[in-house]
Amino acid sequence: MIIPLLLGLGGLWLVWGIISALFSPLRSIPGPFLSRFTDIWYLSRLVRFNFQIEHVELHRKYGPIVRLAPNRYSFADPEALKPIYGHGTDFRKSEWYSAFNVPHPYSLERWSIFSTTDPKIHAQQRKPFTNMYSMSSLISYEPYVDECADIFTQRLSEFARAGQAIDMGHWLQCFAFDVIGLITSGERYGFLDRGEDIRNIMGAIEGSTKYGVAVGIYPRLHPYFFKLLSLLPKGPPSGIHYINSFVQGKIDEFKNGHITPAKQEDDAAQTFLVKMFHRHQENPKEFTKYHIFVAAASNIAAGSDTTGIALSSILSHLVNHPRCMAALRQEIENTQSLGLLSARPTFKESQDMPYLQAVIKEAIRLHPSIALPYERIVPEGGVTICGRFFPAGTIVGINPYVEHRIKSIWGEDAEEFRPERWLTPDKEQLSLMNRHWIPFGSGSRTCLGKNVSLLEIQKLITRIVRDFDFELKEGSSKTWKTENFWFFKPKDWQVRVSIRGKGPVV
Repeated sequence: MIIPLLLGLGGLWLVWGIISALFSPLRSIPGPFLSRFTDIWYLSRLVRFNFQIEHVELHRKYGPIVRLAPNRYSFADPEALKPIYGHGTDFRKSEWYSAFNVPHPYSLERWSIFSTTDPKIHAQQRKPFTNMYSMSSLISYEPYVDECADIFTQRLSEFARAGQAIDMGHWLQCFAFDVIGLITSGERYGFLDRGEDIRNIMGAIEGSTKYGVAVGIYPRLHPYFFKLLSLLPKGPPSGIHYINSFVQGKIDEFKNGHITPAKQEDDAAQTFLVKMFHRHQENPKEFTKYHIFVAAASNIAAGSDTTGIALSSILSHLVNHPRCMAALRQEIENTQSLGLLSARPTFKESQDMPYLQAVIKEAIRLHPSIALPYERIVPEGGVTICGRFFPAGTIVGINPYVEHRIKSIWGEDAEEFRPERWLTPDKEQLSLMNRHWIPFGSGSRTCLGKNVSLLEIQKLITRIVRDFDFELKEGSSKTWKTENFWFFKPKDWQVRVSIRGKGPVV
């Protein structure tokens, strides 16, 4: 009885898909054949974890607008960015993002800055945190980055003396994780000490992200899958649960008076928790303890992968392009000879090195930390994008990996690593590139932690390029292995390290 019922429902679903495709006002938009009738085609590509490659090819084959599913459309056109992501637009995030949230009734206060879909609500949620992530606040976080950079360079020195090849992508994420732990709560997790995935935190974040990417295609199923997963036996807190319990423990320490904001009031290097508790004391109704929890947990859960990937991308491109590595080292040495570079480079010093800034931008352009579309929903009344009208409710999006390869923006050498493109005297071209450089998102949904990530990147890259040489392990390919599950992550990137000159300051 059940099997015939399922077959009947499947047949109805197929017929509905065919009818919808035939009468859709967007039926003339090209794309893979199966994508006209079902989301399964797109899902099957996402779970291969290398969709960015096929995504570029789809646009080369079909043009600037491509159908990915019956109601999902991708853009590779310079004119598409502003109407979809520009400030003041009413485009909501799609329900795909809801699969990254804890569904009701498992959480009463279930909002998060990342997965909130309504732009107006998001603006309200984001506003209390903006000062803590501003450029002017970065100086107070520098000592935390320096502390972790000291330990990281010590680890690299040990690996160099031992002649040991290491998974550099993993170690760069260890650095990013310990930095964000220090900045947030004043305590490192210890990744740099042990070099292992403590409490399976990295693995859990990766697993939950893969879950969200897949289940988000059918967001209505998320509560049911979440319920099934919640029935599985649980051991001691690990992964994301460990992050949450760690953050809650720190909040309880403040709440119970074991640590008070006043104790660090004169300290220039205030942690996020201290700053947030100050905000809570000033206005407990508008800035609740849940605000504190959301910000602290989001920092730790989202602040390591993106920064670690960006660091890996920059170093990998430099290793694979010796000319660019030599040019950057020349700039570093010139800056140092003028007495303008500290043993522990400061953020301000790194900002005054134009070639360094060009290298960072170019590497992250070619290998952004996120390499899937930023999905949005067309608002009421519909919108015309690139000369085509899209009715309300249509899901549209741009993949930064694709956007960063549009030749009309970046030139015929769009796929090449050429930092000099960012040093052009052509102000109009530079403005065009900056507008379409979107590794941290675009418009009002630009990543809140962007400045903190750039702080870590600029300080560490300057330091390790100056103090160490890097080469791929014998037999390794310049084309590294990656997985794209929203985070575009290197896998088993084996690198040998050697000490340059007198060695690093540790």
